Amino acid sequence: MRSHRSLGVVIKLGTSSIVDEKSHEPLLSILTSIVETAVRLRKDGHRVIIVSSGAIGVGLRRMDVEKRPKHLSKLQALAAIGQCRLMSLWDSLFTHLRQPIAQILLTRSDIADRSRYLNAQNTIVELLDMGVIPIVNENDTLAVSEIKFGDNDTLSAITAAMVHADLLFLMTDVDCLYDKNPRTNPDAQPIEVVEDIAALVADVSTAGSSLGTGGMSTKIVAARLATSAGVTTVITRSSIPGNIIKIVKHIQASRSPASLVTTTQANTKDHPAEEDLAASTTSLTTPGRANIPLHTRFLPSPHPVRDRYFWILHGLRPHGTLYIDAGAYKALLGKAGLLPVGVVDVEGVFAQQEAVRLCVVDKKLAAANAEGKLWEGAAVEVGRALTNYASGEIARIKGRQSVEIEGLLGYADSEYVSQRESISLFSRESRPATPSRDVVTFDGVGIGGYEGEAGEAGF
Repeated sequence: MRSHRSLGVVIKLGTSSIVDEKSHEPLLSILTSIVETAVRLRKDGHRVIIVSSGAIGVGLRRMDVEKRPKHLSKLQALAAIGQCRLMSLWDSLFTHLRQPIAQILLTRSDIADRSRYLNAQNTIVELLDMGVIPIVNENDTLAVSEIKFGDNDTLSAITAAMVHADLLFLMTDVDCLYDKNPRTNPDAQPIEVVEDIAALVADVSTAGSSLGTGGMSTKIVAARLATSAGVTTVITRSSIPGNIIKIVKHIQASRSPASLVTTTQANTKDHPAEEDLAASTTSLTTPGRANIPLHTRFLPSPHPVRDRYFWILHGLRPHGTLYIDAGAYKALLGKAGLLPVGVVDVEGVFAQQEAVRLCVVDKKLAAANAEGKLWEGAAVEVGRALTNYASGEIARIKGRQSVEIEGLLGYADSEYVSQRESISLFSRESRPATPSRDVVTFDGVGIGGYEGEAGEAGF
């Protein structure tokens, strides 16, 4: 019998998978099954992380509060009450199977700080080396709107990318993605494999529960983020956690996720017009398909973004925008840094070494137009960067030669506005469009990624 290599598996559970939406009672049957599944995966040699919501939901039950309050301070207080009880519940269940666990609480500011990001990464990896299952949650007792992840789907994707996981399971109340809402359309067809998220056409009308903050759209955002880091992402039903083991074994049995033969792929050889749909959604026809639980699998990027480049793209919140010309973008693709001569315009207020968006513009103008812009046409976001100068300084040196920096500013810390190692680019085929001065991204998450260097730490 062929042995399989150890995989890093991240399992994300939403509040609705942990507590009953109405009574707020813990769903012990699901939690017990998750614990048994996680321990079974550990015994099979895999390294497991659980990303668990539910602190506020458990806090509601403890304090006999019927509805989730709207005031942040009350939510944080309930999270503080619920978090210790939630971890006590996890610990009690895992103790029955003699499996040690650990608690990891994170906020966006922990991820944005490079030292704390690396410390979190190293701690999680060390716990996994010790045979411990880390249980990760957002630190709701401290997080405010400006630093919240927004939902634990995003947190789970960042966690999976941080430790170079192989698989991310996003557990939800449906089996998989459908091309239509299956609750209202009996003819809805499941989408089992997604090769190109940018071309995905699916029904994502399923909203989050009254206790949680997520929904199907946030899971697609998370899948987009995780797959850009090389993590295969799976959406499947949370009420049957045992399916995770079957799906893992199925993926292991496949020589490569990208090599799976699919019905749609075969059909498009004779029907080229259907290629766009095939690039987005396919259905498996592998032997023994009836034994594979229904799920949607998002295939990982063949050119994943890693470590510092991933952190620049997804760990930092941009404080402004640099508009650059096509020549500067071409130089960045050639691994050169960003010189001031290539900067067309600056937007926002930011300090040195803060993150900014990079947007390529069609045409530079000699003087500002009626809208105050120094460029016209569409602006396309192509990446993120950490700058060597503050926004006011870049506004003074933009469009000038590097030798002029000292004369304009009185000093010259660097000839570059941003060093190449401080710039991370989205993949050219899937970068987010920016049709106006207000830069648009997909729920704050970029897509694709720069082909960065190999890892610092991981599974």
